[in-house]
Amino acid sequence: MSFSSGAKAELCRDRLERRELALAEAYGVLLYGHSFTAREIRLITASPDFAARLPRLFKRAFSLAFDQLPDPERSGKRSFVIRDEKKLTAIFDAFGADRRSALTHHINYGILEEDAARAAFIRGAFLAGGSVTDPEKRYHLELATAHRSVSREAHSLLLEMGFSPRETERAGNALLYFKQADAIADFFTAIGAPTTALAVMTAKVDKEMRNTVTRQINCDSANADKTVAAAQEQLAAIRRIVREYGSLDALPEPLRDAALLRITNPEASLADLALLSVPPVTKSCLSHRLKKIMSLAPKEQ
Repeated sequence: MSFSSGAKAELCRDRLERRELALAEAYGVLLYGHSFTAREIRLITASPDFAARLPRLFKRAFSLAFDQLPDPERSGKRSFVIRDEKKLTAIFDAFGADRRSALTHHINYGILEEDAARAAFIRGAFLAGGSVTDPEKRYHLELATAHRSVSREAHSLLLEMGFSPRETERAGNALLYFKQADAIADFFTAIGAPTTALAVMTAKVDKEMRNTVTRQINCDSANADKTVAAAQEQLAAIRRIVREYGSLDALPEPLRDAALLRITNPEASLADLALLSVPPVTKSCLSHRLKKIMSLAPKEQ
């Protein structure tokens, strides 16, 4: 099961107890579904959970049944159809629209005055025309409808609910979409899918932890590379002093001790060398001594 299918399965667990909320959800389904015209309503879904919910939703919202139901044994996309004129008129009337004169769909906000009704409407919109990407891969949730006016009005509705979706068009559809994990999680919480919301936030936390570990490893690796490079430069300087003077005895004792520490600990960091010094010195002191050694070494030919 895809992540999007799992989200829809969770949303379909609502028991449709209040008719007003069933009506609001059905409204979202119709406006974001395949076809909602004066001649036909056609809803198509690949979600078995949504397919099982649709007949119960329309029975609760409109007290009517679909004229055409999919084969219960069929897998893949399932189609639900209403062509009966009396049923179509009853559905249009439920939303305060004139079936015979309405040319463009608009959202009747009077049906969505309650916060719960708005959430139910958006739930229906997502069930019929929404999708969400697996958050382990990327963050993307979208609502797609063929009705541009509906998309603009749904955008305003979401703004009132505290969301800030982006708008675009693709393949003749108007889209509202989110690309932030927090917004997607809040969206699912608002429309009744807290488990899906938690999965989104868990994926975000896991990604951030992996990125933090990766950055730390890269940082540690870069620091280790710098330590090795610096140690090699110091050793090269010490070797030039030995070639030039025959030994390290020409150096003052503190510098000689620092040179011997570097020779015996070629990969140690400055902090480690400072601790190995007898008596112990600070990292800054040891760094100063090694820099002094490099300044005294003959230049490379």
